[in-house]
This record gives sequence, structure tokens and C-alpha cells, in this order.
Amino acid sequence: MTSRAIFWFRRDLRLGDNPALLEAIANSDEIVPLFILDPALVDDAGSKRLAYLSQSLRALDESLNNNLHVMAGDPVEILQKLSSRYSATEVYISAEFEPYGAARDARVEAAGIKLIQTGSPYAVAPGRVRKPSDGTPYKVYTPFYKAWCVHGWRGPVAAPKTIKSVQPTEEDRNFPDWQMPQGALVEPAGEQAALKRWKKFKDGALANYDEARNNAGIDGTSKLSGHLTWGEIHPRTLLAELGESKAHDVYRKEIAWREFYADVLFHNPHTDKDYYAPNFKNMRYEKPAKAFTAWCEGKTGYPFVDAAMRQLVLEGWMHNRTRMVVASFLVKDLHLEWQHGADFFEEHLVDFDVASNAHGWQWTAGCGTDASPYYRVFNPIEQGKRFDVDGDYIRKYIPELAHLSAPDIHEPWLYLDGYSHGYPERIVDHAVERLESLARLQEIKADKPLKE
Repeated sequence: MTSRAIFWFRRDLRLGDNPALLEAIANSDEIVPLFILDPALVDDAGSKRLAYLSQSLRALDESLNNNLHVMAGDPVEILQKLSSRYSATEVYISAEFEPYGAARDARVEAAGIKLIQTGSPYAVAPGRVRKPSDGTPYKVYTPFYKAWCVHGWRGPVAAPKTIKSVQPTEEDRNFPDWQMPQGALVEPAGEQAALKRWKKFKDGALANYDEARNNAGIDGTSKLSGHLTWGEIHPRTLLAELGESKAHDVYRKEIAWREFYADVLFHNPHTDKDYYAPNFKNMRYEKPAKAFTAWCEGKTGYPFVDAAMRQLVLEGWMHNRTRMVVASFLVKDLHLEWQHGADFFEEHLVDFDVASNAHGWQWTAGCGTDASPYYRVFNPIEQGKRFDVDGDYIRKYIPELAHLSAPDIHEPWLYLDGYSHGYPERIVDHAVERLESLARLQEIKADKPLKE
């Protein structure tokens, strides 16, 4: 009798370096490759992320010789249905740790479905790295990073040479037809696209990553965050090819930030939407209004901020340096709670990751673990001058300012023709709002502000 096992793809849409897939193949004669379109996740995803997922599923299906089952509905009901149809007694998965995924898997197991968990989307699974002195989790990144390196990780495993899969019926082939919004310029999806991008970065910009990664005007980052989000490539694959140079170490630290935030969320599951430092709930905040709309649309009148926001809406991605700048502007200049910005990012980011998004925002807002102190307020003008020296980044996304040269482009209000092509005036005065943010900080006595 042929033994069958279900392999449930989630955030691991690849064949290479997928230990859970190898485990399923090793313990069955045939596998049932499955992806479930869970309404709870689909409903919260923006149009660009859904379109990207649609492309990624097509790429995965092609690598599986068109044997991927794609079914929409409640995971428990779908797994029960397929388990019964194929007499499959086990479902193989890569473990998930974020609040929804962990709760969903617990609900599946409570329904009597046997889940076999192997590996995770991380080099080191959340909860593994702890202080040797008392076994508690780390709250500060640098000691976490050192302990994470000491803990280490397994090397990547090869893709299976052959995969014997059950052939799905037409009713099992519910591929979504989510289209990319008109004009959107999103990176290609799929495992092969991820490997191609990694090779391009490894052979090029990686060598100077420590110096170039903050320059928003050049292609100096790996742009693998979307591929990592969907598991089209595993962080082990990247880590295995890093050396000991300063540039390589800085890149390794960026991978570790992703794992640190996953660990923080694992130990503090409420912080996906709530404050890590609860005293910041008591700060005075404004309600979203016209200023928030201007921020969303990239019309604040601050070129570096606006270029970043327009990049986000257009590409479903934003340079890491500018993520910090726009977050600081929302919280410190507009005095809005970080959750408003985090929700907008969730809607538009193809690389949305619940832990990285929530805690990246809280780091800049000054209310997270290992936080940038609240009194650190990014100056949107000086940040632009420093990390977009020639104005190429601004010029690319703001055609209204393309006629200006550097350094004029960073302060168009100082020049006669700065507003001649319709660029909006500043909605706030940064110098004034910085002082206001420090005054509000004093009201809750969360910290002592320092002089700029």
C-alpha cells in the first residue's frame, strides 16, 4: 500500500534548503504538496503582496511539475479533507512562531491532525538563544547577536533530487489571479529569482555593503527581504557564503536583526500591535488627519521622506535607511502613534514580516526593546543630504523636483524655482516639532531628553 504524507507549504516556498520537505519525502512513498489560502491572512494582505504571492506560487508549482495543490479555506477543514482522501496520517511543516501562525498550528493539532515540525524560517529558531546566566531571553540586540553567533546554525541542505507527488485534480488547482496594481514595479518572485538576486548581490554590492548600505540612491542592498518573507530562500543559504570581512559581518548582523525581532515577538506576542514599553501609551498623540494622508501619499514637503513613501507605494519595498526616517517623521514630527505607520507598511510591503515590522517601528519610535531613545529625532533634511548626496533617490521618485541639483533638491523651499513644478510645501516645521516631541516625552517622564 502506498504511504502518503501532506507537505504544507507556508513561509517556505522553495525546494532547496528545506529540511521539512526532505523529511516528508523520506517518510512516505508520495507527498501531497499543498498551499492553503487562509482567509485570515489573505484579508490582511495588500494588493502588491498578494500579487507577489500569486507569482511565487506559480513558480513553486512549476518546480513541482505542476503538482501543487492550492486550496482556499480553513486550514483544519482542508487538511482533514485531504488526509481522508489520500489516507495521509501526517502533515509535515516548517515550524512557525509568530502569534497567528503558532495559534493556527495549535488549532490544527487540537483537531487531531498530526503535524511533524522540522526547521523554521530562521537560522536559529526563536526561543533558542537565551542568557547563559539565568536562561531569560535577551532584550538588547548586541549581546543577542554575540550569543546567536556562538549558538550557530546548521548548514543548508540540498534540494531533493526527485519528488514523487500526488497529481492534483482540477478542483485542487485554485491558483489566485491576483494582479499587480497598474504601474507597480515589484521585484520578480520565486526561488530562482531569489537565488539570482543573491548571486548578483554576492558578486557585486556585498563587498562594500558596510559602506554602501545606507546610500538610498544606489542598488547597495541585497533586496532579499521579500524572498526571505516568503521563504523563497533561507537565511542559512546566505549565512553559509559569508566570510569574516567587515562588509560580510555587517550583512550577517542584518540577518541577525530579523532573528532578534522574531525572538522578541515570540517572548512578547502582544507587541505585534501593542507597546513593548507600556509607559508610551500615556504619551499625547494626534489623531490621523490630513497630515497622515500627506505622509501616506508622499506629500509632506520633505523630499527624502516623500521619495521613500512613493517608493513604498510603487515598489512594495523601501530602503532600510529611509524606513527609519519616515517612521521618525510620523512619530516625532507628526506625533502619531507608531501603529498607524506600521499598518500602512503592512498594507504595502511585499516583504512584510510581523516581527520586523512591529519592532522596527518601535525601535524608531523609542518604545521598543533595545530602542533608539525617544529623544533621538531623525532630521529629514540632514538625512537626505547624508544618504542621498547627489539627490538621485529623490529625483527618481519625485519628478516635481527633478529639475533641481544637489544640494538644492533637499531644501526646495530655499530656491525660487523649488516649487515651480508643483511640489507641495512643508506640512510642519521640523525644528518646531522636534521640540514638541521632547516636551511630550517630558510629560510622561519616560527619559531625559538630550540636546541635539
